[in-house]
Amino acid sequence: MIRHAPWFSTIAVTVAFVAAAAGDPTIDASKSSIIATFRQENVPVDAPLKKFNGRIDYNPTQPNAAKAALEVDTGSLDMGSSDYDAEVRKKPWMDSGTYPKASFISTSVKPGTAGHFDATGTLTLKGKTQTLTVPVTVGKAGSAMVFDGAFEISRAYFGIGDKEWNDVVDDKVKVRFHLIE
Repeated sequence: MIRHAPWFSTIAVTVAFVAAAAGDPTIDASKSSIIATFRQENVPVDAPLKKFNGRIDYNPTQPNAAKAALEVDTGSLDMGSSDYDAEVRKKPWMDSGTYPKASFISTSVKPGTAGHFDATGTLTLKGKTQTLTVPVTVGKAGSAMVFDGAFEISRAYFGIGDKEWNDVVDDKVKVRFHLIE
């Protein structure tokens, strides 16, 4: 049986991917997802972040003017067990009591091929900040805009996790997002 490492919620949050979007709609969290994936004992573990909100301002004819902001509840990381979820909220991991939110705010967008762009912005998690550039794919689902992407963060950089877990849980955490507005 695989033990899930507590900690990771932040990542998701990170989320940071957000990348840019249209008009003045807000992200529909009920149809969107942010999932943090890490390896524990070399087995991938997916942990969704359940509570987040944000806004993406994106116009396909002016993609370089896009702006995005995302905020994630660090205590909403779902490890699949109430015991693991409680552990992840503790100080060595997400420290959700002190840092209840993680955020990503875009600072620039570089258009790529049709339906693609790179969003650069600041991810703030557990009191630390990091500049990230996230590749984003833009699509449509009915009348809604859809933004998909992924990025990787380091647990060590953000001070996430007990050192005793370093041989059990990889440092790298991949955050995937599917955001619908």
